[in-house]
Amino acid sequence: MTGDALLSVRGSTLVDRNGTTVVLRGFGLGGWMNMENFITGYPANEEAHRRSVRRVLGERQYHLFFDRFLEYFFTEEDARYIASLGLNLVRLPINYRHFEDDMRPFEIDESGFHHLDRVVDLCARHGIYTIIDLHALPGCQNQHWHSDNPTHRALLWEHRHFQDRAVHLWEAIARRYRNNPWVAGYNPINEPADPSEEMIMPFYARLYEAIRAHDPDHVIFLEGNRYSQDFHIFGEPWENVVYTNHDYALPGFVDGGPYPGVSRGTYVDRDVLEETFRRRSAYMLSRGLHVWVGEFGPVYTGDPEADAMRYRVLRDQLEIYQRYGASWAVWLYKDIGLQGVAYAAPDSPWMRRVEPMLRKKARLGADSWGGTEEGITEVMQPIRDLFAREFPDYAPFPFGASRDIQQLVRHILLSEPMVEEFAELFRGVTDEEIDTLMRSFLFENCRIRTPLADVLAEHSGTAAHGR
Repeated sequence: MTGDALLSVRGSTLVDRNGTTVVLRGFGLGGWMNMENFITGYPANEEAHRRSVRRVLGERQYHLFFDRFLEYFFTEEDARYIASLGLNLVRLPINYRHFEDDMRPFEIDESGFHHLDRVVDLCARHGIYTIIDLHALPGCQNQHWHSDNPTHRALLWEHRHFQDRAVHLWEAIARRYRNNPWVAGYNPINEPADPSEEMIMPFYARLYEAIRAHDPDHVIFLEGNRYSQDFHIFGEPWENVVYTNHDYALPGFVDGGPYPGVSRGTYVDRDVLEETFRRRSAYMLSRGLHVWVGEFGPVYTGDPEADAMRYRVLRDQLEIYQRYGASWAVWLYKDIGLQGVAYAAPDSPWMRRVEPMLRKKARLGADSWGGTEEGITEVMQPIRDLFAREFPDYAPFPFGASRDIQQLVRHILLSEPMVEEFAELFRGVTDEEIDTLMRSFLFENCRIRTPLADVLAEHSGTAAHGR
């Protein structure tokens, strides 16, 4: 493990210790150490999923269930495959719950680092950088399920206690990885959403100083407010910091329209994609800073014509990023078939086991990222009509009344009763059956979304950068 790999910011570029420019291109490993419902199939949020599985399986099998999942979801074969595409980055989303128990705040659980260390080392062995991304903070930093939030309130911004715990955890992470050159850096908060806009910058300053006290060298990747899109409250850039946006394109959403064409009431073509990227990157571009697009990427429908359009969206975005010298991490690497380049085979033991719940979730639109409300329009539309009539000016942070209604009805009210149903799918399983279920996520047992892999390999920069 060579120290020459350690990255730092030099103007608008990242460089290693030899002064060689490095553009980071790769995947987000969503669904692993921070689970998300559409990625592996469970309903609602991770903590509720874990609690119900513990109740059904008991303590010993509960630990076996999730440890086997963590072990098999990313192995050396995954790292080898990513490197084979010419890519050099894996962003590692983590949930604070692996490292600290809510009933024992400020006590770092060293066992939480077992799988994180393992994957950082596997990636380094194959010349792949990692970025450690705290995707779920104590108290929840945004209003949605992917911060392991069971509500629609981001309490991190309202309680100093939660903020203190996040700082304490980052101090432990910085101490642990300060001498690891293949850790590209630290992503302290995924998709922050501070409604007041008053807490985020003071808290970022606390995190920055706390990390720097233990690790003066690694790059820190800071995201904009309102889900990594809003930088207007940021002041002068800080030293050795990369500012990062998320750049999902409207035609790539599950309910996206044609491309070029109208999606969610907005016409989108390649020029609009570039205009959107420039708007979301304006803070960085106006100051001559490096841009890292921490998340982007379409979801795929299984319809060849629709998916061909989505690959065109992706290809256009990648060409735009290349023109601006931006680093990127596409969302996402592995799942059960919606978005990942690797996905569990439809006839795998896991997919056969969870298939009844996947059908029910699809019928009720319970997955925020992967579902629509087409099957429950008769429930949703009257609520929207009521709000339009009674609260015409209601526009709650961060995305307005319509998204709040989706969140509260589809992704909380209808999802919570399914949590226990999902766990019951595993009642009575043996240790051997748990192992077999989780082996569905091993690379050798997964399918590859070849067109997606080909597009990413085409834009890996391998030829241009000598990797």
